[in-house]
Amino acid sequence: MTLKRLIYASHPFGFDDLVLANILKTAQTVNARHDVTGTLICREDLYLQLLEGDRANVDTIFEKIARDDRHTDVEILVQENTTQRLFPAWAMRHDPAKSWMWTREQVSGGAVEKATRDEVLAIFVRLVAEEPGHLSGLPTACPIARSNN
Repeated sequence: MTLKRLIYASHPFGFDDLVLANILKTAQTVNARHDVTGTLICREDLYLQLLEGDRANVDTIFEKIARDDRHTDVEILVQENTTQRLFPAWAMRHDPAKSWMWTREQVSGGAVEKATRDEVLAIFVRLVAEEPGHLSGLPTACPIARSNN
């Protein structure tokens, strides 16, 4: 079966831990209903999300995300067909920001927009390799980076 993989980035607008937890819970419910899987990386300055599933379902979910006023500058970074999911067991997995990702200065300097498909996809491949046994898709709070990372 051919699936669609979509990765986008955006900038948070007025998020706090409770709002994010509610978004993740809703995403898990909606995505599970539509057989869409993926993961969300959150920080104060960046959201990076991967969605994968049936093309129409991924497109419908992304259209709702793009209209959501709780984030700005939504940009699709990767949009491709695939036959294998990176996160097959996760309706919406939550991943905290990683220290090896872009710094705030790099993000504000356009690193996300300049990243190649392979660089963006490598972030999610590395997440799969680092935490294959991750057991909780819904955080009690978002560990948003408070440092300059």
